[in-house]
Amino acid sequence: MIELFARLGDTYRVFVPARGSYTYVIHHPDDVKRVLVSNHRNYTKGVGLDRVRILLGKGIMTSEGELWKRQRYMMQPFFHRRTVTEFAQRIAAVNERRLERWEQRARAGEIVNLTDEMSELTLEIVLRAIFGLDLDRLTDQLGANPFEVVTREPARDLQFAYKFRSLTKLVAQLIARRREEAAEHFDYLAMLMSARDKESGAPMSERELIDEVMTLIVAGHETTASGLNWTWYLLSQHPQAEARLHAEIDAAPELAAPGLAEMEALPYTQQVINEALRLYPPGWLLSRRTIEADVLGGYPVPAGANVLLPLYLLHRHPGFWKDPEAFSPERFAPEHEGERPRFAYMPFAAGPRHCIGETLALYEMLVHLYKVARHYRLKWVPDKPLELEAQINLRTRFPLHMRLERRR
Repeated sequence: MIELFARLGDTYRVFVPARGSYTYVIHHPDDVKRVLVSNHRNYTKGVGLDRVRILLGKGIMTSEGELWKRQRYMMQPFFHRRTVTEFAQRIAAVNERRLERWEQRARAGEIVNLTDEMSELTLEIVLRAIFGLDLDRLTDQLGANPFEVVTREPARDLQFAYKFRSLTKLVAQLIARRREEAAEHFDYLAMLMSARDKESGAPMSERELIDEVMTLIVAGHETTASGLNWTWYLLSQHPQAEARLHAEIDAAPELAAPGLAEMEALPYTQQVINEALRLYPPGWLLSRRTIEADVLGGYPVPAGANVLLPLYLLHRHPGFWKDPEAFSPERFAPEHEGERPRFAYMPFAAGPRHCIGETLALYEMLVHLYKVARHYRLKWVPDKPLELEAQINLRTRFPLHMRLERRR
Protein backbone atom coordinates (compact mmCIF):
# COMPACT_ATOMS: atom_id res chain seq x y z
CA MET A 1 0.00 0.00 0.00
CA ILE A 2 2.95 2.32 0.65
CA GLU A 3 4.26 1.62 -2.83
CA LEU A 4 0.86 2.05 -4.50
CA PHE A 5 0.23 5.35 -2.74
CA ALA A 6 3.65 6.65 -3.82
CA ARG A 7 2.97 5.60 -7.41
CA LEU A 8 -0.75 6.25 -7.83
CA GLY A 9 -1.55 9.09 -5.43
CA ASP A 10 -4.58 9.93 -3.33
CA THR A 11 -7.17 7.70 -4.99
CA TYR A 12 -6.77 4.33 -6.66
CA ARG A 13 -8.66 1.07 -7.01
CA VAL A 14 -7.53 -2.54 -6.95
CA PHE A 15 -9.43 -5.41 -8.56
CA VAL A 16 -10.04 -8.25 -6.11
CA PRO A 17 -10.63 -11.50 -8.05
CA ALA A 18 -12.09 -13.34 -5.06
CA ARG A 19 -14.92 -10.78 -4.87
CA GLY A 20 -15.07 -9.99 -8.57
CA SER A 21 -15.05 -6.27 -7.79
CA TYR A 22 -12.81 -3.28 -7.19
CA THR A 23 -11.72 -2.03 -3.77
CA TYR A 24 -11.18 1.74 -3.62
CA VAL A 25 -8.37 3.23 -1.51
CA ILE A 26 -8.45 6.90 -0.47
CA HIS A 27 -5.88 9.13 1.25
CA HIS A 28 -7.05 12.73 0.90
CA PRO A 29 -8.49 14.35 4.07
CA ASP A 30 -11.46 15.75 2.09
CA ASP A 31 -12.48 12.26 0.95
CA VAL A 32 -11.86 10.82 4.41
CA LYS A 33 -14.17 13.50 5.82
CA ARG A 34 -16.84 12.66 3.26
CA VAL A 35 -16.80 8.94 4.06
CA LEU A 36 -16.70 9.29 7.85
CA VAL A 37 -18.60 12.51 8.48
CA SER A 38 -20.43 14.50 5.81
CA ASN A 39 -21.82 11.49 3.91
CA HIS A 40 -21.44 8.83 6.60
CA ARG A 41 -25.03 7.61 6.20
CA ASN A 42 -24.06 6.26 2.79
CA TYR A 43 -21.43 3.96 4.30
CA THR A 44 -21.52 0.81 6.42
CA LYS A 45 -18.63 -1.15 7.88
CA GLY A 46 -16.62 -2.84 5.15
CA VAL A 47 -14.36 -5.77 4.37
CA GLY A 48 -12.78 -7.60 7.30
CA LEU A 49 -15.73 -7.05 9.61
CA ASP A 50 -16.78 -10.71 9.54
CA ARG A 51 -13.50 -11.75 11.16
CA VAL A 52 -13.94 -9.22 13.94
CA ARG A 53 -17.60 -10.19 14.45
CA ILE A 54 -16.60 -13.81 15.12
CA LEU A 55 -14.50 -12.49 17.99
CA LEU A 56 -16.74 -9.76 19.37
CA GLY A 57 -20.28 -10.67 18.36
CA LYS A 58 -22.52 -7.67 17.69
CA GLY A 59 -20.86 -5.20 20.03
CA ILE A 60 -20.58 -1.50 19.34
CA MET A 61 -17.52 -2.02 17.12
CA THR A 62 -19.26 -4.36 14.68
CA SER A 63 -23.00 -3.62 14.88
CA GLU A 64 -24.87 -1.52 12.33
CA GLY A 65 -28.10 0.43 11.92
CA GLU A 66 -30.61 0.76 14.73
CA LEU A 67 -28.81 -1.68 17.04
CA TRP A 68 -25.62 0.35 16.81
CA LYS A 69 -27.47 3.66 17.35
CA ARG A 70 -29.27 2.28 20.39
CA GLN A 71 -26.12 0.83 21.97
CA ARG A 72 -24.00 3.89 21.22
CA TYR A 73 -26.57 6.21 22.80
CA MET A 74 -26.73 4.10 25.94
CA MET A 75 -22.94 3.77 26.30
CA GLN A 76 -21.78 7.29 25.38
CA PRO A 77 -22.24 8.79 28.89
CA PHE A 78 -20.00 6.09 30.40
CA PHE A 79 -16.99 7.61 28.66
CA HIS A 80 -17.62 11.21 29.68
CA ARG A 81 -14.64 13.01 31.21
CA ARG A 82 -16.15 12.96 34.71
CA THR A 83 -16.68 9.20 34.58
CA VAL A 84 -13.23 8.48 33.15
CA THR A 85 -11.56 10.43 36.00
CA GLU A 86 -13.37 8.20 38.51
CA PHE A 87 -11.03 5.40 37.44
CA ALA A 88 -7.93 7.36 38.53
CA GLN A 89 -7.22 5.21 41.60
CA ARG A 90 -7.43 1.95 39.64
CA ILE A 91 -5.27 3.14 36.76
CA ALA A 92 -2.67 4.52 39.18
CA ALA A 93 -2.64 1.34 41.29
CA VAL A 94 -2.02 -0.92 38.30
CA ASN A 95 0.90 1.28 37.24
CA GLU A 96 2.34 1.35 40.78
CA ARG A 97 2.30 -2.45 40.97
CA ARG A 98 4.08 -2.61 37.62
CA LEU A 99 6.69 -0.11 38.87
CA GLU A 100 7.37 -2.27 41.92
CA ARG A 101 8.06 -5.22 39.63
CA TRP A 102 10.24 -3.08 37.39
CA GLU A 103 12.24 -1.85 40.40
CA GLN A 104 13.30 -5.42 41.14
CA ARG A 105 14.09 -6.05 37.48
CA ALA A 106 16.12 -2.85 37.23
CA ARG A 107 18.18 -3.71 40.32
CA ALA A 108 18.92 -7.13 38.87
CA GLY A 109 19.96 -5.53 35.57
CA GLU A 110 17.31 -7.53 33.75
CA ILE A 111 15.91 -6.55 30.38
CA VAL A 112 12.12 -6.35 30.15
CA ASN A 113 9.91 -7.49 27.30
CA LEU A 114 8.19 -4.13 26.89
CA THR A 115 5.61 -5.39 24.39
CA ASP A 116 4.37 -8.06 26.78
CA GLU A 117 4.53 -5.66 29.73
CA MET A 118 2.36 -3.07 27.98
CA SER A 119 -0.11 -5.78 26.96
CA GLU A 120 -0.40 -7.06 30.53
CA LEU A 121 -0.64 -3.55 31.98
CA THR A 122 -3.42 -2.33 29.69
CA LEU A 123 -5.34 -5.60 30.00
CA GLU A 124 -5.37 -5.34 33.79
CA ILE A 125 -6.51 -1.71 33.62
CA VAL A 126 -9.39 -2.45 31.27
CA LEU A 127 -10.44 -5.56 33.24
CA ARG A 128 -10.49 -3.60 36.51
CA ALA A 129 -12.47 -0.84 34.82
CA ILE A 130 -15.01 -3.39 33.56
CA PHE A 131 -15.28 -5.84 36.45
CA GLY A 132 -13.99 -3.95 39.49
CA LEU A 133 -13.50 -6.16 42.54
CA ASP A 134 -15.08 -9.11 40.75
CA LEU A 135 -11.83 -9.55 38.81
CA ASP A 136 -10.08 -10.61 42.05
CA ARG A 137 -13.00 -12.86 42.90
CA LEU A 138 -12.81 -14.55 39.51
CA THR A 139 -9.03 -14.94 39.76
CA ASP A 140 -9.26 -16.47 43.25
CA GLN A 141 -12.08 -18.76 42.21
CA LEU A 142 -10.28 -20.06 39.11
CA GLY A 143 -6.68 -19.87 40.35
CA ALA A 144 -5.69 -17.50 37.52
CA ASN A 145 -7.00 -14.55 35.56
CA PRO A 146 -9.17 -16.25 32.88
CA PHE A 147 -8.75 -13.31 30.48
CA GLU A 148 -4.96 -13.66 30.29
CA VAL A 149 -5.49 -15.59 27.05
CA VAL A 150 -5.69 -12.14 25.43
CA THR A 151 -2.03 -11.45 26.23
CA ARG A 152 -0.70 -15.02 26.11
CA GLU A 153 -1.86 -15.70 22.56
CA PRO A 154 -0.97 -12.88 20.15
CA ALA A 155 -2.54 -14.57 17.09
CA ARG A 156 -6.04 -13.39 16.24
CA ASP A 157 -7.22 -16.49 14.38
CA LEU A 158 -10.27 -18.74 14.71
CA GLN A 159 -8.63 -20.74 17.48
CA PHE A 160 -8.14 -17.60 19.54
CA ALA A 161 -11.71 -16.46 18.76
CA TYR A 162 -13.05 -19.79 20.08
CA LYS A 163 -11.06 -19.52 23.33
CA PHE A 164 -12.02 -15.88 23.79
CA ARG A 165 -15.73 -16.45 23.12
CA SER A 166 -15.72 -19.32 25.62
CA LEU A 167 -15.14 -16.65 28.30
CA THR A 168 -18.66 -15.34 27.68
CA LYS A 169 -19.91 -18.06 30.05
CA LEU A 170 -17.94 -16.47 32.89
CA VAL A 171 -19.32 -13.04 32.06
CA ALA A 172 -22.87 -14.46 32.01
CA GLN A 173 -22.32 -16.05 35.44
CA LEU A 174 -20.98 -12.77 36.79
CA ILE A 175 -24.02 -10.88 35.50
CA ALA A 176 -26.37 -13.45 37.07
CA ARG A 177 -24.57 -13.23 40.42
CA ARG A 178 -24.76 -9.46 40.45
CA ARG A 179 -28.48 -9.56 39.76
CA GLU A 180 -28.96 -11.91 42.69
CA GLU A 181 -26.77 -9.96 45.11
CA ALA A 182 -27.97 -6.49 44.06
CA ALA A 183 -24.80 -4.93 45.56
CA GLU A 184 -23.41 -1.56 44.53
CA HIS A 185 -20.58 -1.55 41.98
CA PHE A 186 -18.74 1.20 40.15
CA ASP A 187 -17.42 -0.30 36.92
CA TYR A 188 -18.40 -0.64 33.28
CA LEU A 189 -20.30 -3.86 33.83
CA ALA A 190 -22.54 -2.11 36.36
CA MET A 191 -23.03 0.80 33.95
CA LEU A 192 -23.93 -1.52 31.08
CA MET A 193 -26.39 -3.40 33.28
CA SER A 194 -28.05 -0.14 34.34
CA ALA A 195 -28.21 1.36 30.83
CA ARG A 196 -31.70 1.92 29.38
CA ASP A 197 -32.97 2.58 25.87
CA LYS A 198 -34.07 6.21 25.45
CA GLU A 199 -37.30 5.25 23.64
CA SER A 200 -38.54 2.11 25.39
CA GLY A 201 -36.68 2.26 28.70
CA ALA A 202 -35.62 -1.33 28.11
CA PRO A 203 -32.21 -2.63 29.28
CA MET A 204 -29.70 -4.42 27.06
CA SER A 205 -30.43 -8.07 26.42
CA GLU A 206 -28.10 -10.68 27.94
CA ARG A 207 -26.40 -11.20 24.57
CA GLU A 208 -25.99 -7.47 23.98
CA LEU A 209 -24.49 -7.01 27.44
CA ILE A 210 -21.98 -9.80 26.93
CA ASP A 211 -21.00 -8.64 23.44
CA GLU A 212 -20.32 -5.12 24.70
CA VAL A 213 -18.19 -6.46 27.57
CA MET A 214 -16.13 -8.57 25.18
CA THR A 215 -15.76 -5.61 22.82
CA LEU A 216 -14.51 -3.36 25.63
CA ILE A 217 -11.93 -5.95 26.66
CA VAL A 218 -10.38 -6.28 23.20
CA ALA A 219 -10.81 -2.70 21.97
CA GLY A 220 -9.77 -1.20 25.29
CA HIS A 221 -6.66 -3.31 25.61
CA GLU A 222 -4.87 -3.91 22.32
CA THR A 223 -4.92 -0.39 20.87
CA THR A 224 -3.62 1.24 24.07
CA ALA A 225 -0.94 -1.44 24.49
CA SER A 226 0.25 -0.90 20.92
CA GLY A 227 0.26 2.88 21.36
CA LEU A 228 2.42 2.68 24.49
CA ASN A 229 4.75 0.14 22.90
CA TRP A 230 5.44 2.52 20.00
CA THR A 231 5.66 5.57 22.28
CA TRP A 232 8.43 4.06 24.40
CA TYR A 233 10.29 2.94 21.29
CA LEU A 234 10.17 6.43 19.76
CA LEU A 235 11.29 8.08 23.01
CA SER A 236 14.23 5.66 23.23
CA GLN A 237 15.33 6.77 19.75
CA HIS A 238 14.97 10.52 20.31
CA PRO A 239 16.89 11.64 23.43
CA GLN A 240 16.03 15.33 23.02
CA ALA A 241 12.30 14.61 23.03
CA GLU A 242 12.81 12.20 25.93
CA ALA A 243 14.69 14.86 27.92
CA ARG A 244 11.96 17.43 27.33
CA LEU A 245 9.30 14.92 28.42
CA HIS A 246 11.28 14.15 31.59
CA ALA A 247 11.67 17.84 32.37
CA GLU A 248 7.92 18.47 32.05
CA ILE A 249 7.00 15.49 34.22
CA ASP A 250 9.69 16.28 36.81
CA ALA A 251 8.31 19.82 37.13
CA ALA A 252 4.74 18.61 37.67
CA PRO A 253 3.44 17.80 41.16
CA GLU A 254 3.85 14.11 42.06
CA LEU A 255 0.28 12.92 42.66
CA ALA A 256 -0.68 9.41 43.73
CA ALA A 257 -3.71 9.22 41.43
CA PRO A 258 -3.79 12.19 39.05
CA GLY A 259 -7.07 13.03 37.39
CA LEU A 260 -7.70 13.78 33.75
CA ALA A 261 -7.34 17.55 34.23
CA GLU A 262 -3.91 17.13 35.85
CA MET A 263 -2.79 14.93 32.98
CA GLU A 264 -4.02 17.41 30.39
CA ALA A 265 -1.80 20.01 32.11
CA LEU A 266 1.19 18.17 30.55
CA PRO A 267 1.13 19.60 27.01
CA TYR A 268 4.41 18.14 25.75
CA THR A 269 3.60 14.68 27.09
CA GLN A 270 0.33 14.86 25.15
CA GLN A 271 2.23 15.95 22.04
CA VAL A 272 4.55 12.93 22.36
CA ILE A 273 1.57 10.59 22.50
CA ASN A 274 -0.13 12.32 19.57
CA GLU A 275 3.03 12.04 17.47
CA ALA A 276 3.43 8.34 18.33
CA LEU A 277 -0.20 7.75 17.31
CA ARG A 278 0.40 9.70 14.11
CA LEU A 279 3.37 7.59 13.06
CA TYR A 280 1.97 4.27 14.28
CA PRO A 281 -1.83 4.46 14.62
CA PRO A 282 -2.94 1.16 16.24
CA GLY A 283 -6.12 1.09 14.14
CA TRP A 284 -4.09 1.72 11.00
CA LEU A 285 -6.78 0.89 8.39
CA LEU A 286 -10.49 1.72 8.32
CA SER A 287 -12.88 -0.18 6.07
CA ARG A 288 -16.25 0.99 4.75
CA ARG A 289 -18.73 -0.09 2.07
CA THR A 290 -20.89 2.22 -0.05
CA ILE A 291 -24.68 1.87 0.15
CA GLU A 292 -25.40 4.11 -2.85
CA ALA A 293 -22.92 5.26 -5.48
CA ASP A 294 -20.63 8.13 -4.48
CA VAL A 295 -17.79 10.26 -5.87
CA LEU A 296 -14.40 10.20 -4.11
CA GLY A 297 -11.33 12.03 -5.33
CA GLY A 298 -13.31 13.01 -8.42
CA TYR A 299 -13.88 9.36 -9.38
CA PRO A 300 -17.23 7.51 -9.35
CA VAL A 301 -17.50 4.74 -6.76
CA PRO A 302 -20.38 2.27 -7.34
CA ALA A 303 -22.86 1.07 -4.74
CA GLY A 304 -21.67 -1.91 -2.70
CA ALA A 305 -17.97 -1.11 -3.18
CA ASN A 306 -15.40 -1.56 -0.44
CA VAL A 307 -13.48 1.60 0.45
CA LEU A 308 -10.25 1.51 2.47
CA LEU A 309 -8.88 4.44 4.49
CA PRO A 310 -5.23 3.73 5.44
CA LEU A 311 -4.66 6.02 8.43
CA TYR A 312 -1.00 5.02 8.48
CA LEU A 313 -0.55 6.70 5.09
CA LEU A 314 -2.96 9.57 5.78
CA HIS A 315 -0.83 10.45 8.83
CA ARG A 316 2.30 10.46 6.66
CA HIS A 317 0.81 12.25 3.66
CA PRO A 318 3.58 14.51 2.30
CA GLY A 319 0.99 17.00 1.09
CA PHE A 320 -0.18 17.75 4.63
CA TRP A 321 2.75 16.93 6.92
CA LYS A 322 6.15 18.60 6.91
CA ASP A 323 8.90 15.96 7.07
CA PRO A 324 6.21 13.27 7.61
CA GLU A 325 8.57 10.40 8.50
CA ALA A 326 10.25 12.34 11.34
CA PHE A 327 9.28 12.06 15.00
CA SER A 328 8.49 15.65 15.95
CA PRO A 329 6.02 16.05 18.86
CA GLU A 330 6.20 19.85 18.49
CA ARG A 331 4.04 19.62 15.36
CA PHE A 332 1.09 19.12 17.75
CA ALA A 333 1.76 22.34 19.66
CA PRO A 334 -1.23 24.74 19.47
CA GLU A 335 0.61 27.16 17.17
CA HIS A 336 0.99 24.42 14.53
CA GLU A 337 -2.55 23.00 14.66
CA GLY A 338 -3.70 25.18 11.76
CA GLU A 339 -0.99 23.91 9.41
CA ARG A 340 -2.96 20.84 8.32
CA PRO A 341 -6.57 19.87 7.61
CA ARG A 342 -8.63 18.56 10.51
CA PHE A 343 -8.99 15.14 8.88
CA ALA A 344 -5.29 14.61 8.20
CA TYR A 345 -4.97 13.17 11.73
CA MET A 346 -7.50 10.88 13.41
CA PRO A 347 -6.02 7.89 15.24
CA PHE A 348 -9.41 7.25 16.84
CA ALA A 349 -11.31 7.66 13.54
CA ALA A 350 -13.90 10.44 13.20
CA GLY A 351 -17.59 11.10 12.83
CA PRO A 352 -20.43 9.26 14.57
CA ARG A 353 -18.38 6.04 14.76
CA HIS A 354 -15.22 7.52 16.23
CA CYS A 355 -13.74 5.49 19.07
CA ILE A 356 -15.98 5.81 22.11
CA GLY A 357 -13.04 5.16 24.46
CA GLU A 358 -10.70 7.84 23.12
CA THR A 359 -10.61 9.91 26.33
CA LEU A 360 -10.03 6.84 28.51
CA ALA A 361 -7.24 5.53 26.25
CA LEU A 362 -5.38 8.87 26.20
CA TYR A 363 -5.81 9.23 29.97
CA GLU A 364 -4.35 5.75 30.51
CA MET A 365 -1.36 6.55 28.31
CA LEU A 366 -0.74 9.88 30.02
CA VAL A 367 -0.88 8.38 33.53
CA HIS A 368 1.51 5.61 32.51
CA LEU A 369 4.11 8.02 31.10
CA TYR A 370 3.66 10.35 34.10
CA LYS A 371 4.27 7.49 36.54
CA VAL A 372 7.09 5.67 34.75
CA ALA A 373 9.11 8.44 33.06
CA ARG A 374 9.49 10.20 36.41
CA HIS A 375 11.63 7.28 37.59
CA TYR A 376 12.96 5.48 34.52
CA ARG A 377 14.56 5.94 31.15
CA LEU A 378 13.85 3.04 28.78
CA LYS A 379 16.60 1.99 26.38
CA TRP A 380 15.77 -0.25 23.44
CA VAL A 381 17.89 -3.41 23.22
CA PRO A 382 17.58 -4.41 19.55
CA ASP A 383 17.76 -8.19 19.38
CA LYS A 384 15.62 -8.42 16.22
CA PRO A 385 14.85 -5.95 13.42
CA LEU A 386 12.02 -3.51 13.93
CA GLU A 387 9.26 -4.67 11.59
CA LEU A 388 5.59 -3.78 11.30
CA GLU A 389 2.82 -6.32 11.69
CA ALA A 390 -0.17 -4.72 10.02
CA GLN A 391 -3.16 -6.88 10.90
CA ILE A 392 -6.24 -5.70 12.81
CA ASN A 393 -3.89 -3.49 14.84
CA LEU A 394 -0.49 -2.11 13.90
CA ARG A 395 2.01 -3.92 16.10
CA THR A 396 5.71 -4.68 16.17
CA ARG A 397 6.29 -8.07 14.53
CA PHE A 398 8.76 -9.00 17.27
CA PRO A 399 8.54 -7.91 20.93
CA LEU A 400 10.55 -4.86 21.90
CA HIS A 401 13.03 -5.40 24.74
CA MET A 402 14.08 -2.52 26.95
CA ARG A 403 16.68 -1.87 29.61
CA LEU A 404 15.42 0.13 32.60
CA GLU A 405 17.72 2.96 33.67
CA ARG A 406 16.88 4.54 37.02
CA ARG A 407 16.57 8.33 36.83
CA ARG A 408 15.69 9.17 40.44
